[in-house]
Amino acid sequence: MGAAKKIWNEMEVAAEARENGSTEFLSSPLIVDTSLSLPLMTPRVIALCKDLFKQWSKLDDSRFSVDTVSGGITNLLLKVTVKEESGNDVSVTVRLYGPNTDIVINRQRELQAIKYLSAAGFGAKLLAVFGNGMVQSFINARTLTPADMRNPKLAAEIAKQLHRFHQVEIPGSKEPQLWNDVCKFFEKASSLKFDEIEKQSMYETISFKEVQKEIVELKELAGHLNAPVVFSHNDLLSGNIMVNDEQEKLYLIDFEYGSYNYRGYDIGNHFSEYAGYDCDYSLYPNKDEQNHFFRHYLRPDKPEEVSDQDLEVLYVEANTFMLASHLFWALWALIQAKMSPIDFDYLGYFFLRYNEYKKQKEMCVSLAQSYLSRSGSGGHCC
Repeated sequence: MGAAKKIWNEMEVAAEARENGSTEFLSSPLIVDTSLSLPLMTPRVIALCKDLFKQWSKLDDSRFSVDTVSGGITNLLLKVTVKEESGNDVSVTVRLYGPNTDIVINRQRELQAIKYLSAAGFGAKLLAVFGNGMVQSFINARTLTPADMRNPKLAAEIAKQLHRFHQVEIPGSKEPQLWNDVCKFFEKASSLKFDEIEKQSMYETISFKEVQKEIVELKELAGHLNAPVVFSHNDLLSGNIMVNDEQEKLYLIDFEYGSYNYRGYDIGNHFSEYAGYDCDYSLYPNKDEQNHFFRHYLRPDKPEEVSDQDLEVLYVEANTFMLASHLFWALWALIQAKMSPIDFDYLGYFFLRYNEYKKQKEMCVSLAQSYLSRSGSGGHCC
């Protein structure tokens, strides 16, 4: 296989997680080259599965099939189906991390959280880790499209699931990570140099002094909201939500960016994802659509009993932290533009997100300041 080596510190993270009792799973030092085509990748994936799962180690390769589930802009997901000696077909999901994604993702934080989220019924069960990825149980469901998230029935179910997700307790620091992560991203994103002249020219049009000022002012304003801190998904786009239409069962998946954070950020970020990868922000949910979501989030059992005051609080939180979501993913995109080999216009994505931030800033800041002045919480910081 020519791949028996470690990549960054995945195996060390796995060992530490086991020592701390945070989860139990199999591990292998093997890696799978994500730059290969699926036919060339397949024998390596089969060898990996045989190395991890001893009950499959003697099976002939012909008993394995490997298919692409999705190729996002961070990871590659593969479905491996094995016909066991008993004749049963068993499927697992192999998630291959994109190269250099450890720069923007805290894998140790992810692995620690998975056990507790899995125990609470979220996502796929973690079965194993390897040099550049993990193996999880296969979920028989389809991923949502951005349009699906607008469906009132699905929106209500997402809200209910997110309410339950936010109740999960993960051991360790409960400090919200939003501004820590934004500052780390800013430090990296503001000191890049591109080899391509066109990219470097575009990059040089960015005023990082302006971006830094926006971060400082928004952080101060958001701080006055005293938003509750919960364990958050932080990346609730359509591709990270699955549904089994026959069973009417919805799944929240992929907790790579999961951390303690402000509940308004998790919700505001989710609303931003209604726009999809094309960033059609005309699809951002209106106030009625947001209130529908808030009612089912705040009172899953009796959504009609949510007070107008509670709706207003969450409306202000979500739409203020939506601005922070644009800054977070804009800076993330700059780092990816330099580090990622995936064919995606990350640099263009920075400008889409940052320009939308500037477009929405006045309205959202005014909303927050008006609310704060009425509630006596201060907030004339910007």
